[in-house]
Amino acid sequence: MKALVCILLLLDTFVFVVQQQVDGGLNENEISQQISSEDGRQNSPQTDTLRAEASTDSQQYCDLGIPDIHAALRELTATVTEQKANIRALEMQMREAEQAAQQQMFILEELNKKNDEISNLTQSQVEELRKENRDREIAFSAGLMESGSGYVGPFTTNITLTYRNVITNIGNAYNPFTGIFTAPLKGAYMFRISVYGHGGTAATASIFKNEEHVVVSFNYQAEDRVNSSNGVVLILEVGDVVYVRLWSNTRIADTKSNHNTFSGYLLFPLRE
Repeated sequence: MKALVCILLLLDTFVFVVQQQVDGGLNENEISQQISSEDGRQNSPQTDTLRAEASTDSQQYCDLGIPDIHAALRELTATVTEQKANIRALEMQMREAEQAAQQQMFILEELNKKNDEISNLTQSQVEELRKENRDREIAFSAGLMESGSGYVGPFTTNITLTYRNVITNIGNAYNPFTGIFTAPLKGAYMFRISVYGHGGTAATASIFKNEEHVVVSFNYQAEDRVNSSNGVVLILEVGDVVYVRLWSNTRIADTKSNHNTFSGYLLFPLRE
């Protein structure tokens, strides 16, 4: 734009000088005669001088404007370079943001896969886990007499007591008809007995594992009531049996209040 203005100013200056020369002493006819005498191609020295002056004035003006154009170009170039740098920085930020978004999507996809794996457990697997837990729920407690009251003993030999009044029998490992608990799982079990009787005769009972005597509960006094209790933790293999025996020549008494009891439960299973 500035170059165009410069050209226009040069033309305007040239026209102005020519006009001044005309006004200063040459009329139109004289100019025509002079131009014709030089065969239309030669300019008078005065005209050449005026044109030179006009060219000089115009050149001075344009020389004053050219540095401004160069400065503007340099400023524009610097601005463009700066904008390019800004664009590159923005592009890098966008790439980093895109990579972060891709990583987040990958993490979400992995989490969804894990959730799908968990939710893909079949109903049969769930039931199997429930059954396994149910198999580990083993506990029982039973009283000696189902109804009424009375004595058991004395006998001339040891007898296995049958606790008929079943209070709890989770896992059905205790048999109320034989008085025997059979271990369905290998594990650690807790057993306990309580013994009650009347004075004048000893009241004695023991816990047995298979054929092995383990602990005894004993009490004796000449008069009034007698009672005692005892317990033990046993490590049992599958099929081991636990039961209670009344000693010979001893006697126990019971009522519907369940003074004599036999209880046991699985503390925790053990690996085979």
